[in-house]
Amino acid sequence: MSRRRRRVTGRRGRHRHEASVTASPDRPAVRAGLLRRPAAVGLFTAMLAVAAIVLAGYYLLAPRSPSETPSSAVASRPPTYVGAAACGQCHQDQLKAWTGSHHDRAMQKADGRTVVGDFNNARFVHYGIESTFYSRNGRYFVHTEGADGALTDFEIAYTFGVYPLQQYLIAFPGGRLQALSIAWDSRPKVEGGQRWFHLIPDEEIAHDDPLHWTGLYQNWNLQCAECHSTNLRKGYDAEARIYRTTFSEINVACEACHGPGSRHVTWAAQSSRRGQEPADKGLAVHLQSRWDVAWRFAEQGGPIARRDAPPDAALMNVCAACHARRSTLADGVPAGAPLEETHRLAMLVPPGYHADGQQRDEVYTWGSFLQSRMFRQGVTCMDCHEPHALKLRAEGNAVCGRCHDPAAFDTPRHHFHSASGKGTACVDCHMPAQTYMIIDARRDHGFRIPRPDVSGAIDAPNACTTCHTTRDAGWAASAMDGWYGSGWRKRPQHGLAVHAGLTQGARALPSLLELARDPAYAPVVRATAATIAQPHMRPALLPLARALLRDPDPLVRIAALGLVEPFPAAIRLEAATALLGDGVQGVRFEAARLLADIPDGQLPPAQRAIRDTVTNAYIASLKENLDWPAANVTLGNLLVRQGRLFEAFQAYRQALALDSKFVGAYVNLADLHRQEGTDIEGEKVLRRGLELLPQSAELHHALGLRLVRANDLPGALRELGEAAASAPDNPRHAYVYAIALHSAGRRQEAMAILTDADARHPYDPDILGALVSLAREQGAVGDALRYARLLLEVLPDDPGVSRLVRELER
Repeated sequence: MSRRRRRVTGRRGRHRHEASVTASPDRPAVRAGLLRRPAAVGLFTAMLAVAAIVLAGYYLLAPRSPSETPSSAVASRPPTYVGAAACGQCHQDQLKAWTGSHHDRAMQKADGRTVVGDFNNARFVHYGIESTFYSRNGRYFVHTEGADGALTDFEIAYTFGVYPLQQYLIAFPGGRLQALSIAWDSRPKVEGGQRWFHLIPDEEIAHDDPLHWTGLYQNWNLQCAECHSTNLRKGYDAEARIYRTTFSEINVACEACHGPGSRHVTWAAQSSRRGQEPADKGLAVHLQSRWDVAWRFAEQGGPIARRDAPPDAALMNVCAACHARRSTLADGVPAGAPLEETHRLAMLVPPGYHADGQQRDEVYTWGSFLQSRMFRQGVTCMDCHEPHALKLRAEGNAVCGRCHDPAAFDTPRHHFHSASGKGTACVDCHMPAQTYMIIDARRDHGFRIPRPDVSGAIDAPNACTTCHTTRDAGWAASAMDGWYGSGWRKRPQHGLAVHAGLTQGARALPSLLELARDPAYAPVVRATAATIAQPHMRPALLPLARALLRDPDPLVRIAALGLVEPFPAAIRLEAATALLGDGVQGVRFEAARLLADIPDGQLPPAQRAIRDTVTNAYIASLKENLDWPAANVTLGNLLVRQGRLFEAFQAYRQALALDSKFVGAYVNLADLHRQEGTDIEGEKVLRRGLELLPQSAELHHALGLRLVRANDLPGALRELGEAAASAPDNPRHAYVYAIALHSAGRRQEAMAILTDADARHPYDPDILGALVSLAREQGAVGDALRYARLLLEVLPDDPGVSRLVRELER
């Protein structure tokens, strides 16, 4: 159930840690596709509350007659949810197809009809904890470790999902439902199923760990509810730290995609009044896929069908809202709204993706599909998937053959594999699978052509060697050359540029910005390139950032705002002010964040009013998600920018109250103490964090900087050295440690640290600059010149670096 997990990220060159609600813990995925965890007190009360919600939903099912509800009165009121049974009165075929589907069974009350696991006193042992699953009088229980570490009996309140695994939810005080980390493998026995298994099999999770099934990150309300029930309102009370979560229907029913149906029901009841009904038939979201008629092969021939007209954007937005790795911006927005209006999509960066955009961690398909040429040509989810039964439109290669002529593609002349062996299925080469949640294999929806020539250079998988495990990428590339010539290598592929951005830092900045501007690539790819470029921006490249701020795609505009964030207020004002009025909420929020620290006097009254309105809306959005530690940290950072330091203290402390191991909250809270002149209190914060997280490089680094300020150089060196050793992939830690060693007179050690860091992180400007200085200081002019020339490659438009090279060349 790991829809979103914790992870705090810091951008190089920006001291404050920005937290993302989509982030994930540096632990194994607990639930790929959802998030969960629970225990039982007040179960009866919780069940009564849920029962009341369900009954209320059924009360709405009976549509009123036209005489009871005049159409004019209905039209003047917001539409309400009526339930799947009301829809099924007319749409019987669709209801029949949906019944029993994964959406129908996304969440169900636990009973003999819905529970598929073995509750016949089955036992399961994980790291010495024996859990027993049993039933009594038609009710289901587990005897397992609770939040206090003691073995306790818990009643199963709900089932969660059905295949290939089923999880179980348990009611806890405060309106919480927690997802048990032991799940039932519902696959057939011949496939290894019909067994209990643990979702974190290789790690012992202590009862007081937030990843324990009773902990924060296994909470249904936090992690799963939004996408597994209809018309969900999380209802989190941050002060009381309780949930008052409500939903219209327990599962993913008709109105989860079509929106509230009351007006449509009224329209149907009045349909005899021809000429008076609304054109949209009262539908909140009008979804018209035209999957069966939209695609046609050209009369003059051609192997690939084309769509006759672009699809309605709402058609895909209803899928994207749940089938994407993202954080939430707005609760309760009607189905069909653009994703950037309601959520913040995760970019195509590790750990979620490989550098070429292939899925890596659990990313839920949408980010992959956005990269594909198929998406850009108008292919929709419904072209391949029947949306009610959730089955493919056809089996095997036939689903692809609807638009890709089988005579051209479903033949050995195309795939060069034996008809009786592997490699003949389109999905094997174009949609390689990744297994999440131990047993749940999901196919990559990037629909990419295998690129072993790229994968070998960026350490990413490719479909060829995933199957031919004894061969390497070079062998696969040669085989493809023999089949197709070399033309396949010339197709646009962003993997090399993204990999360079992730490994070469500032040197890759021009190529990243070029990728961000290139219309040959999907907007999500371009936005990813701009996001990776953000920490390395320099003034000479500002015109490129300004051009991206005018891009037609909101993902690119959001990323482009991050490119101007490091610059002075005047530049940010000039660049971002217009986007406060952007048509997409996600863009407006990012613009407001960038301008939150601008003094009121620097903004004209009208612009200041707009900035404040948008900022207040952004704060309200964050407050809807204060059950996430990351949202509290993000709120705290925004409050710091506004100068509201007391409230920022509260936000960081609330993050730690929710998750005592949330590193970013410790670091930012300590830094806020530094700003307030109470550095000694900040030191206490960092040491408290290190008691719980002794291996945290970020905490050691922050404490080392604090000890530098306190003139405790031996202590600072100890902490900074620990940070550098604990996180060798972080060049900043190595750089700061080396500078501290140099300050202590330990020049040879400093040089060794910097040389090693340069080998790990080539083209890092800080490391190269330090190497120039130390080599010059030691009289090694040749080495200094070599490092200076490398620095000039990174900063070709820096006159100071050019001057330095000329001086060393004399």
